[in-house]
Amino acid sequence: MLKKILKITAIVFVVIIAALFAIPYLFKDQIKTKITEAINESVDAKVSFADADLSLFKNFPNATVGIEKLVIINKAPFEGDTLVSLGELNLKMSIKELFKGKDEPMSIEGISSTNGLINIIFNKDGVGNFDIALKDKKDETKTDEASKPLSLKIQNYKIENFTFRYIDQGSKIKMVIDSLNHEGTGDFTNSKLDLTTKSTAKVSLDMDKMNYMKNVKLTLDAVLGIDLEKSKYTFKENKALINQLPLEFDGFIQMVEKGQIYDLKFKTPTSSFTNFLGLIPSAYSSSLEGVKTTGDFTVVGFAKGELTDTTVPKFNIAIASNNSSFQYPNLPKSVQNIVIDTKIINETGILNDTYVNLDKLSFRIDQDVFSAKANVRNITVNPLVKAALKGTVNLANLSKAYPVKLDKPLAGILKADVTTEFDMASVEKSQYQNIKNAGTMSLSGFKYTDENNKSMNISTALVEFNTSTINLKKFDATTGKSDISINGVLENFYGFMFKKQELKGNFNMSSNQLAVDDFMTSGEPAKPATTAGTETETKATSAKPAEAMKIPAFLNCTLNAKANTVLYDNLKLKDVSGKLIIKDEKALLENFKTSIFGGTIGLTGAVSTKAKVPTFDMNLGFNQVDIAQTFTQLDMMKKIAPLAGIINGKLNSTIKLNGNLDANELTPDLKSLSGDLIGQLLSTTVNAKNSTVLNSLTSNIKFLDMSKLNLNDVKMALTFDDGKVNVKPFDIKYQDIKVTVGGTHGFDQTMSYNLKLDVPAKYLGTEANAFLAKLSPADAAKLDNIPINALVTGNFSNPKVSTDMKSAVSSLASQVANQQKEKLTQKGASALSDLINKNTKAKDTTQAAATEKEKNTQEATKKASDLLNGLFKKKK
Repeated sequence: MLKKILKITAIVFVVIIAALFAIPYLFKDQIKTKITEAINESVDAKVSFADADLSLFKNFPNATVGIEKLVIINKAPFEGDTLVSLGELNLKMSIKELFKGKDEPMSIEGISSTNGLINIIFNKDGVGNFDIALKDKKDETKTDEASKPLSLKIQNYKIENFTFRYIDQGSKIKMVIDSLNHEGTGDFTNSKLDLTTKSTAKVSLDMDKMNYMKNVKLTLDAVLGIDLEKSKYTFKENKALINQLPLEFDGFIQMVEKGQIYDLKFKTPTSSFTNFLGLIPSAYSSSLEGVKTTGDFTVVGFAKGELTDTTVPKFNIAIASNNSSFQYPNLPKSVQNIVIDTKIINETGILNDTYVNLDKLSFRIDQDVFSAKANVRNITVNPLVKAALKGTVNLANLSKAYPVKLDKPLAGILKADVTTEFDMASVEKSQYQNIKNAGTMSLSGFKYTDENNKSMNISTALVEFNTSTINLKKFDATTGKSDISINGVLENFYGFMFKKQELKGNFNMSSNQLAVDDFMTSGEPAKPATTAGTETETKATSAKPAEAMKIPAFLNCTLNAKANTVLYDNLKLKDVSGKLIIKDEKALLENFKTSIFGGTIGLTGAVSTKAKVPTFDMNLGFNQVDIAQTFTQLDMMKKIAPLAGIINGKLNSTIKLNGNLDANELTPDLKSLSGDLIGQLLSTTVNAKNSTVLNSLTSNIKFLDMSKLNLNDVKMALTFDDGKVNVKPFDIKYQDIKVTVGGTHGFDQTMSYNLKLDVPAKYLGTEANAFLAKLSPADAAKLDNIPINALVTGNFSNPKVSTDMKSAVSSLASQVANQQKEKLTQKGASALSDLINKNTKAKDTTQAAATEKEKNTQEATKKASDLLNGLFKKKK
């Protein structure tokens, strides 16, 4: 009997388990339908989700409905904006809720969601994108209860890794709560409950293009007393951290029709100066354990009043410390005589009446004292700013007194005595007469080394602040192999700092030696793999790609530069001078000149990084530059005309070219290059042995001796585009031979050239000389030059040369034959004419005279025939 009971129990258990697995699949379509109906009946927006399923195990005995990749996208006037995006949404409910009818509300007991985005936007007209609830036009009197597709009886909720964005386009406010994790436990079936919550987040806040908070870390563990009927939330037990600064809250927030009512007080639970160190973001601080402090630091404040469309609560936040100090363990120096007196106050409830007073901030390290004070008023309409800095800071002592996370230590003395007074409207309108600046700031003995071990040493930097400008009176520095000295004027500094406007300036720079590599950055070098190559190892050991170089959009400045020597790649430029104008992400070069390759190069042009692919447009002038060096050391010239090692001498040339640039190194992309070159060769000699092309030509055209080739004053014109160079036909004189050269070659070294030679007959070899030997010098001199064509194809390392030499000899034979035939014909005609003249004088013409005439004609014809047979007997 027992065995039968156990067997039946086992069968029932198996059936239940099977049912628990099967039910989610049986009801999956029904779940999707119900969710779709609930959404469509509730919102006026484009809603989609990837999938929905049911689990009876996740929160057994309750059911869990899961929705994946739920997205809500606004319609007009926020067409296309994402309002909500949830990676996963889980709803916990009783199983019986799944079997309710269409018109019955579904009760939700728990909600959890991960990887979410909530994007709240108010446009310039004050309209919010979150009002997407459908309006029932047929029955506006329908009760809220009847229209609810869901009934909330939540016991707990949880969200993980959320981002909340709030953007008010009218007030120019942007707040981002990132990495938000929040959970709460409480019985929402009661109208009054205690909700236990835990929250962490990072907060950033921008107002009117000014950043007030950036990734400030917040933590709040609190018990909130909630009165759902009054929408009132009261802080009971709570502990908050702003970065590491502890705060306690007391009071309440209540939702009302016009907005919210605040009655809050907050303070630091203790007055230890450790509180101040905890306020510093963790990225710039370290553990507070073991830190010795004296003095106090307190934050006390309140907020009381209504937050509506036109008002804010009155508030007063006081931050204070008096004669405090701190010293971190294992650091040799302490920060002494710290005084902080700051207040943020609003006494009227009107946001623009808020003011900030930094009445005093001062500290001392060793004997160096530094102090500051400032105040800001009229913060939303036209902020008015007054500030003053005065004192000395030994930068080397910063890391000795505070655990600043530096890869390399700083060194140098910073001195400041500066005052400023301005309003933001004047900054925006560039009304510099309303900006009152005065004082100086200097830096000496400064040394900084970056993560790539590149160091910068500033021996002296002196800045003078005036009403309209900031004068860089002196800046002397060295880095690597370079030294630079700069002075000039900086304009619109405040527009750049506060309104992201252009930074304008006009500077002069001089240098004895400037190595461009000292100012370039690159990716980390690749590390060799320790074992044979898996894909993971390959990725781990590959080089970090260099960041694409970009000309800053905010720069609008001019730099007049001079340098005795500039080192760029493998080039050494001497006596460099020119003007550099940077504007609109473009660098313009004017009157750039340098001595190089035994001559000079002049350059004007532009480089632009505004588009995704950087571009350039340049005009260059080469004057008396050495050909061998130019075409050996400049990669671009190697491709345009591969003359390296072949021609010695000087070159005068003008080059116009444009194209794209490599985004990382800003070097020309030769495949995109287009332009033209006009050049003249001077005092040249030819090294034919270094050229396979010239060697192939002399092998096929025996009478050419390239060592005697004269290229002096040869002028040529080239155009290049789409990876090809087109050479306009130009003439070369070789002894008494005229050579016309033209054709094309590619940057890939392929070529197709035509050479037309106008050759005297004497160069055509032994066969031609045999013809000439039969002629008198006078007759030989009358022969026309013979045209010879040569076609050069293949590539520069493996050329193919073909000529029409055989047809040239045939042309000579025809020319000689025609010359002799014409000569003999003229001789016979002359003899005949003489004979006719004699017979004409004798009035009685006899048969004997006729016979004599026939005899003379036959004799002349025979002599001409014998002469031709003698010239061409080899051709028989």
